[in-house]
Amino acid sequence: MKFIVDTQLPPRLSKFLSGKGFDAIHTTRFPDGHLLDDEAIRRIAKAEDRIIVTKDSDFFDHYLVKGAPPCVLLFRMGNLSNKELLVQFEKHLPQVQQLFEDGAGLVEFYEGSLVRF
Repeated sequence: MKFIVDTQLPPRLSKFLSGKGFDAIHTTRFPDGHLLDDEAIRRIAKAEDRIIVTKDSDFFDHYLVKGAPPCVLLFRMGNLSNKELLVQFEKHLPQVQQLFEDGAGLVEFYEGSLVRF
């Protein structure tokens, strides 16, 4: 499973995923990556078969209109510390992985629950 972590989420999240054995990159790895627009991120994700990890609800709206690919993991937890974000993600990572392996195109990640589309 491969991921691209959007700009507004911490680079530590992509490092966390890499440490768990996943192929994960953060948008800041690209030239002017912090300025990549949503369409550029979608193109990269689609070309490299990556799941977009984001807090940006525009990706949710795009998914509802166009569907997948690319797949999207949308964090809907409000403002958590980076540490708490990683704690929540580690706690639910096996479920997230299973949902995407079972064909989910979009997973909304709320604190304590996941919603699959």
